Amino acid sequence: MFRKKISIILIVVVIVSGYFVYHPVLRSTEAFLSKTQKVKANILVVEGWLPQYAVKMAAKEFLNNQYDLIITTGINSADLDYCTISSNGYLIFYPHLKSFINNDSGHHTIEVVAHSKMNGKYQAHFNFFVNDSLVNDFNADKRERKYGIKWERPLKDIDSVMIQFDNDLWDKDGDRNLYVKEIVIDNKIVIPYQLNSELDIGLLDGKERIVNNFNSNAELCRNRLIAYGIDSNLVIAVPAKRVIINRTLTSVLAFRNWLNSTDKSVTGINIITLGDHSRRSWIIYKKIMGKPYEIGVISLPKDENNEFKKPKILSALYEVIGIIYYIIILNYIST
Repeated sequence: MFRKKISIILIVVVIVSGYFVYHPVLRSTEAFLSKTQKVKANILVVEGWLPQYAVKMAAKEFLNNQYDLIITTGINSADLDYCTISSNGYLIFYPHLKSFINNDSGHHTIEVVAHSKMNGKYQAHFNFFVNDSLVNDFNADKRERKYGIKWERPLKDIDSVMIQFDNDLWDKDGDRNLYVKEIVIDNKIVIPYQLNSELDIGLLDGKERIVNNFNSNAELCRNRLIAYGIDSNLVIAVPAKRVIINRTLTSVLAFRNWLNSTDKSVTGINIITLGDHSRRSWIIYKKIMGKPYEIGVISLPKDENNEFKKPKILSALYEVIGIIYYIIILNYIST
């Protein structure tokens, strides 16, 4: 019995000691990775994969400081195959159906291809409108499905199809989002959200409206910045090709190529990124861009209410491994 008590005491001591060692080390690692070091710059670079709240913060950084241009970077990502509706709002499709009309019977099925981020209480609810008239509503689960309605009129009468996401929620266990891919009519006509829709965040008032005319994170981020009040002439998207690995590196190389081909004057560059990813981005930019420009970095705080949430220890470990990986491969890339 005495030995058993001693064993329990030792286990408790190890756990408590581990706690007091773990947390200071984790805090130090996070502080090292979440680097912020601004320089005097006239160019602000925003990584296009940032969540919506971070893009809004980037817009404030640009508007409150004397930058000449804001550049958005990012790859042609498979994540963009779906429109992510992360806040209550309206996704408005403009199907332009007149060219599809041939002996219209007036009996049609209109479906939206969508899914929620999670199941259970985190299912997304959305209303289905045709020409501003509510025709049905649905709860979407995690599995991609077609949610359809019957339309008993000619297709030429359709000006718009609108999806309203109206039950956004976040708590300690999850984040409720809606993902919409396309509209399908009669299993024949497929209308993807890209190039055919607009996203109105919040109220249907056009004040924060994003035109979905993009194929990359860079272009999506540009649209969001414009929606937050930045002059479209001051926002330049620099998209990169679709890749599975080396996404940040691919974006930086595309930015360097753009910068080498432009006549824009550069006195310095500040990069905006998120949390503990900032040190990795900063290292890559400084290596790829070389010595001609001063390069700074701004690490925006991670908001728990976003889709990039992951355990802090795993996030830090992932970034440390990423830095080591890039330190190795950047030696083989010509600047």
